[in-house]
Amino acid sequence: MPPPCSVTIVGAGLAGSEAAWQIASLGIPVRLLEMRPVRATAVHKTADCAELVCSNSFRGDKLDNAVGLLKEEMRRLGSLILKTAEACRVPAGAALAVDRDRFSQAVTAALQAHPLITLVRDEVTTIPESHDRAPVILATGPLTSDALAADLLRLVGGEHLYFYDAISPIVLADSIDRSKAFRASRWDRSLRGAGAGTGTPGPSGNAAAPSGPACGADDGQGDYLNCPMTRDQYERFYDALTHAESATVHDFDREKFFEGCLPIEVMAHRGVDTLRFGPMKPVGLVDPATGREPYAAVQLRQDNLAADHFSLVGFQTQLKWGEQARVLRMIPGLEQAEFVRYGMVHRNTYVNGPRVLADTWQVRVRPSLFLAGQMSGVEGYVESAASGLLAGLHAAALAVGDPVLSPPRTTAIGALAFYVSHADPTRYDPTNITFGIMPPLDRPRGGKAQRKLALSARALADLEQWLAGRRRTTAPSASHP
Repeated sequence: MPPPCSVTIVGAGLAGSEAAWQIASLGIPVRLLEMRPVRATAVHKTADCAELVCSNSFRGDKLDNAVGLLKEEMRRLGSLILKTAEACRVPAGAALAVDRDRFSQAVTAALQAHPLITLVRDEVTTIPESHDRAPVILATGPLTSDALAADLLRLVGGEHLYFYDAISPIVLADSIDRSKAFRASRWDRSLRGAGAGTGTPGPSGNAAAPSGPACGADDGQGDYLNCPMTRDQYERFYDALTHAESATVHDFDREKFFEGCLPIEVMAHRGVDTLRFGPMKPVGLVDPATGREPYAAVQLRQDNLAADHFSLVGFQTQLKWGEQARVLRMIPGLEQAEFVRYGMVHRNTYVNGPRVLADTWQVRVRPSLFLAGQMSGVEGYVESAASGLLAGLHAAALAVGDPVLSPPRTTAIGALAFYVSHADPTRYDPTNITFGIMPPLDRPRGGKAQRKLALSARALADLEQWLAGRRRTTAPSASHP
């Protein structure tokens, strides 16, 4: 009689929460270990699972972009994170953004209510023992404790890589001067229209995630508040920003920011127009006060369902808090802004995926140990949850003696796993999902937009084939508990 199978997961962030849900939905017991609130971190504010510490946006939600495709694949795989995000949606144009508090509370409630998930609040300082019938998933995120990171380092060898991540400020909605700010989505884009990632999920064999009414559909006025700037206003703001004092960062002389999440002042130092081609780009916006496109614009996105908090889009920063208040209040409409949260910088720890991981998220030197989330070398909420989803499915397969089968590279979720484990290890940086890491079409036709939709159609078809094969391979047998 084989021993009963189970899986231990360390870390209840997006990846760990998703992995726990996938495993338990397959009938396998899970111990989910989370150190908060026993031990806090520098950026978390609650003890909830899947707390969002940076943006409240899961980015694009249509099939003409790679992250929209990845989300649709996750829906078809029964993702708890995606189902909950959709139930906690707030207005964000063509993106999927959530009320961060309701989202993490709902994920926590779902995990606590599942009879096969045991949520343990305790700090783990060494990697738990693992074997094929009882694999372990390490999903402790970018803020992995020093002791646990040191134990992982002893296992995989070499040096950890790292980068500094910065988060954006949040302001009170009623402190925004609406006579200067105007509501609009860029190019009037909304969730309505062709290509939205709302296809009917295919059968995954997983229990249904908790559902609820989707909130915050575009009402036609636009989902963002926009603060327009004239050239003179922009130049004065730019000068103040580039001369403002930054907070001290540990190991600052070795700092390495992820290109997809640069602090606003770091971008500004690259050139006077960098911000106007980045987070302050005015294209697609028309200021109703002038009837023209502004010289530059700052967008604010609703951060909760009550619509009393707005975050500054793309304005992650490491400026000292007093400097943030001084400089950001130079933005038209934010002269009297009250800050719910200032931006800040924290260190993200991750491993060199190509040296450490297989494309199944298994650690090469210890296949009964899986890594998932940002510490595995992915960047972004959706990518982190996707790695947890696959790590969960693979750990469950290992626990019951089934083959560990990766999705094909033609899918977004399979391409992400392949890239993390096969990229150049000498120049490895955390990655978002892009169409560029997926194999090209055999016979590309049409324009760029058509090719992207064709890549998405191929991916979803191949995912369904993989799911069908996985169901045949994992059919119940006498060897299963």
